[in-house]
Amino acid sequence: MLRETVKTSARSAMVYSPVAVHAHELALLLGRELGLLAAQLSAGLGHGHAFLHSGSQQVVRVCQGMCTLAIATVTRRGEPRISGADGHLLHGRWIVGTHRRAAKARHLAARPGISATFMRGEQLGIFTHGHAVPLNPEGTSSDPSWPTIRDYLVDHYDGDGDDPFWDENVWYRIDPSWMVAYSADPVGLLDQQPSG
Repeated sequence: MLRETVKTSARSAMVYSPVAVHAHELALLLGRELGLLAAQLSAGLGHGHAFLHSGSQQVVRVCQGMCTLAIATVTRRGEPRISGADGHLLHGRWIVGTHRRAAKARHLAARPGISATFMRGEQLGIFTHGHAVPLNPEGTSSDPSWPTIRDYLVDHYDGDGDDPFWDENVWYRIDPSWMVAYSADPVGLLDQQPSG
């Protein structure tokens, strides 16, 4: 069970755990995942099921498509490094990629601890701490979820699945140990979202 904390009123906080999916995938979400999400949210906040279920759907709607994330890794000397990355929230976990020779790829290969933040001005913050799991590591078997995620990414970027780009980059799933979303005005935030 995830340990989640919120230092604000229930009205202004949206907290969720790693089970939510993109809105276009919501129809495919299994009942088991919705039940697990509700249970994790209830345990995290200690509030009623209806509010928490609504909060997870808010996060799903807000995080459609690509979100620009700030991700933090650590050097071998223990120094923090932050950089930007495309983030895709799929089944409640951030998917991020980088070139295989990038500094952050070297950091994550040696020290998989990672933090990621998605912020939309002062309207929204989604904060995640966890471990980066390589989905398509070089020289070994890919994660079982990689073919489906790769298809999603190729489609999102209107790419060619045979492009060398897909072999030159490593993609990670962030398995969160802690994840929280905050908005001072969750209803107003959703009013600004395109319907779809």
